[in-house]
Amino acid sequence: MKKFFKILLIVIACVVFIGTFFYLYQNSKGKETVYDLRYPSTESIERTTVLTGKIEPRDEIDIKPQISGIISEILVEAGDHVNNGDIIAKIKVIPEETQLSSAESRVAMAEIALKEAERTFERTRQLYEKKYESREKYETDETALERARQDLDQARDQLTIVRDGVSASNAQGSNTLVRSTVTGVVLEVPVKVGSSVIQANTFNDGTTIAKVADMTDLIFKGKVDETEVDLLKEQMPVRISVGAVAGSDYPAVIEKIAPMASDENGSNTFEVKAALTATEIANLRAGYSANASVILESVDSVLAVPESIVEYEGDNAYVYLLTDSVPNQVFEKKKIKVGLSNGLMVEVKSDSINKKTPLRGNPRN
Repeated sequence: MKKFFKILLIVIACVVFIGTFFYLYQNSKGKETVYDLRYPSTESIERTTVLTGKIEPRDEIDIKPQISGIISEILVEAGDHVNNGDIIAKIKVIPEETQLSSAESRVAMAEIALKEAERTFERTRQLYEKKYESREKYETDETALERARQDLDQARDQLTIVRDGVSASNAQGSNTLVRSTVTGVVLEVPVKVGSSVIQANTFNDGTTIAKVADMTDLIFKGKVDETEVDLLKEQMPVRISVGAVAGSDYPAVIEKIAPMASDENGSNTFEVKAALTATEIANLRAGYSANASVILESVDSVLAVPESIVEYEGDNAYVYLLTDSVPNQVFEKKKIKVGLSNGLMVEVKSDSINKKTPLRGNPRN
């Protein structure tokens, strides 16, 4: 019996040893990888770039006052439509003391001059009627009197302008009435009643009372990287997508490409302006974020393969051609010439590749 158990243990040990050896041997051989096969196809490929930017009016006009003072009334608000010449706001003038004093002195001097001219003319008239004075003297003093009256009227008008900002002779054209200089939509009114405003001068741009723009003439203003700017040309068509307008796809045409780059987050970019040509832009608003899609290059009906099966080594491109499938797949590394790529499909220009050529794809799970 003891001999039997001894032989049994030896047999079991041999079986375990042989099984372990076989298992390790099988694992050392590795598992054969099987690949999906891909075939070239006829495709139309476009290389596009996307510019990010905003929708803006072509011309946005800042309406500024022609006189300094305080806003006494605002007649419009953002979103209102105004015509050229419409009154936007009214200004109450706060006179400068030196100018006011000078204007008052001029009125006083003009009043004195007028009284003197009246006395002189009255003496000359009495003498002329008695034939003691010449007609020439009479007419000269009469002209001097009329001139003195006009000087007083002018001095009083100047005082009114300095004190009130309104000309008595042209109240409708008063500088205190701020008028729109264009026809369009009021985009913004950055001042309030009671705000102090100043007119534009050599040392100051002046206070903006309102911003007015023609919202029927809109442009897209965006940026393009320096690596792609040479591929853009004026008059190239683009498609504008506005994030705030679902499904929007407006046609546009590139009008201007900036000749000089600007530094933006460490990279050089160029400003691009494109005019929207769609008639359905009434619902667009100034400042909307938008993307412009530009077709840089395109080819039609060319032989193409998925970009994922192309292997690149430096400037060279390779694919793997199936040469045998029995018992295992065998592939040959083949150099090819590629053309335009859109990131998903790439054009193949090699004569050795056709639509029936089986190529190595992705490994199967």
